[in-house]
Amino acid sequence: QVQLVESGGGLVQPGGSLSLSCAASETLFGSNIMAWHRQAPGKQRELVAAISSGGTTNYAEPVKGRFTISRDNGKNTVYLQMNSLEPEDTAVYYCNVRMPSIPKYDYWGQGTQVTVSS
Repeated sequence: QVQLVESGGGLVQPGGSLSLSCAASETLFGSNIMAWHRQAPGKQRELVAAISSGGTTNYAEPVKGRFTISRDNGKNTVYLQMNSLEPEDTAVYYCNVRMPSIPKYDYWGQGTQVTVSS
């Protein structure tokens, strides 16, 4: 069972930056996708950004141009650089790894709080 450990959340003022990281407990083999999702109070969890093992990225419209997802396959780690943060970005951010060819291969981190407030 893959364990994902997130770090880097916290409190930041509007317009500020924050960087999240998520490390997997074991080497990720095969064609996999690592992603960040978020869930704000009273709202459904939503995809923020995703990156394939080959480096292809995908972003939700609200974060395009402000957030950057990257990964280090040698360290089994995915990162999320968040710039120009807005109060609407406040949420618990969750790391996820899945393998489309194996539906049961779908793991989540415990979440890290990001609060954007003055």
